[in-house]
Amino acid sequence: MRVIVTDDSAFMRKAISQMLASDPEIEVVAIGRNGREAVELCKKHEPDLMTMDIEMPEVDGLTALRQIMQECPTNVIMLSSLTTKGSHEALKALKIGAVDFLAKDQSNFSLSITNIKEELLSKVRAHANSKRFAKDKKPEAKAPTGAVTRPLQLKASDYDVVCIGSSTGGPPQLETILTALPESMRIPVVVAQHMPELFTRSLSERLDRECALQCVHAQDGMPLEPYTIYIAPGGHHLHLEKKRLAQWEIRVNDLPVEAVYKPSVDALLGSAANSFGRRALGVVLTGIGQDGMLGAKDLVAAGGKVFAQDEQSCVVYGMPRAIVDNDLAAAVLTPEAIAQTLATLDSGQKMVTRRSG
Repeated sequence: MRVIVTDDSAFMRKAISQMLASDPEIEVVAIGRNGREAVELCKKHEPDLMTMDIEMPEVDGLTALRQIMQECPTNVIMLSSLTTKGSHEALKALKIGAVDFLAKDQSNFSLSITNIKEELLSKVRAHANSKRFAKDKKPEAKAPTGAVTRPLQLKASDYDVVCIGSSTGGPPQLETILTALPESMRIPVVVAQHMPELFTRSLSERLDRECALQCVHAQDGMPLEPYTIYIAPGGHHLHLEKKRLAQWEIRVNDLPVEAVYKPSVDALLGSAANSFGRRALGVVLTGIGQDGMLGAKDLVAAGGKVFAQDEQSCVVYGMPRAIVDNDLAAAVLTPEAIAQTLATLDSGQKMVTRRSG
């Protein structure tokens, strides 16, 4: 795996390079100090992957990323500051074409270096061998093998909730899917996306601006209401709990404590199975690992359905593969087909009120 490291901080360049060099399968082939150098080095070395800071002098990371995607497409992991501004810029980077991001708190970097090292190496290993931008890549068929590219027809009367789980590469796909949902879709949508809390909050704000439906950052005790998209807060789990007939509530907590990812897709789908049974619809999108597989088993056993994203459109085909390999997928769909399929849940009746102001 040939990697380029780009950061304006000498400390960060050295720290990241040393972390990567600790893996014998990773070779740091070049180091850059700003976005201009990042573009030049990418053209010269044609790496398998690049790590790049967002805030840099001369040419910033987002500008450099746009140029790289146009002139020398490469897998890029963005290093984003753990701030509100950093979270918004990380989401922009993912939309431009970055495969992933790493949230860093430079003021506390040396204290949390072990955790950051494992996360960095995990992301690099997942992406470095990706054929997404392979120079000898053959043109892909328009219809991926085994994937449905046309929308399925669902009945709004059959479902009370839609639960979506995603991880690496998820935010752009979520935007594709959720912005396609009509204002008159009454069934609530609940999303568990693997991200820190600042980033899930920024994600909910972005989607609220872009979607016809209201999108909120979920909080403990919120009633589950129609015409609304709920984004699970990063660093915690979201559960759906039935309170009384046709009334449900959102519970946000740290259970199960042993879950690797927070929010856990397993926790979301498992709670949907318990509270909604066959009237819950699950969707598992791109991501590393198998989070969502156990929850999907519970949901299918309860009579619900689960759709999986197709391999070709995934940034990392881990979570959907676990669904497909365990025969849990009612259908394997492209993101566009998922969007159009969920849009068929339209009730046909517009909500009385949207947001005011």
